[in-house]
Amino acid sequence: MATPVMDKAEAVAKSQASPYITVTFRIRRFNPEVSDAAVWEDFQIEIDPKERVLDGLHKIKWDVDGTLTFRRSCAHGICGSDAMRINGKNRLACKTLIKDINPEKPITVEAIKGLTVLKDLVVDMEPFFQAYRDVMPFLVTKGNEPTRERLQSAEDRERFDDTTKCILCAACTSSCPVFWNDGQYFGPAAIVNAHRFIFDSRDEAGEQRLEILNDKDGVWRCRTTFNCTDACPRGIEVTKAIQEVKRALITRRF
Repeated sequence: MATPVMDKAEAVAKSQASPYITVTFRIRRFNPEVSDAAVWEDFQIEIDPKERVLDGLHKIKWDVDGTLTFRRSCAHGICGSDAMRINGKNRLACKTLIKDINPEKPITVEAIKGLTVLKDLVVDMEPFFQAYRDVMPFLVTKGNEPTRERLQSAEDRERFDDTTKCILCAACTSSCPVFWNDGQYFGPAAIVNAHRFIFDSRDEAGEQRLEILNDKDGVWRCRTTFNCTDACPRGIEVTKAIQEVKRALITRRF
């Protein structure tokens, strides 16, 4: 069968066809210097749907409204600084492609919940990081400085490998209904980072961390809704880690 020859004009038109589409970003804006209330504001931009929500926010800030405020750093899903609610779900803006969230409808973007909004998409992360610090997220050992590295088997490492992936983006904690209603709750991220050391065979402060998490604002506040697991951009089985800490608390005396 002969291959159809494309008309020259058709070929030129195809080569010049723009991949860009018009997308509406509906952003929840808040500026304490202007008003005590947050408002929704729409921005229409031309953008390639294969680009990311972060690219859209950059375009708005750089070309439309320089007052738009949000956090971002590495733009590759490693730093965790650009966690926000996109179409009602916690996601990293740098890992969310526009084409994957139905660009034919307005893309809603707002700050993560449960933490005080400082401006637009920026929240006060200090309560989140304080909970992280409270669980002692560092290796604790006894004795003098070792003369060689502290060895660990592959099997022992695998025991807590999943929870080493946390990037402290707060997507899990700020997706938790318990945290929304009680800011004193340690939250999933803090428990995940405690898990990482509780089950580390080289660490000697597991009992101390378990006591910290046995508090009324610790692991027992978890209601196992799996919001945290669904929200994690690194694929950590957050709910499973919390359940393992609960089990360790129950069985540690036996």
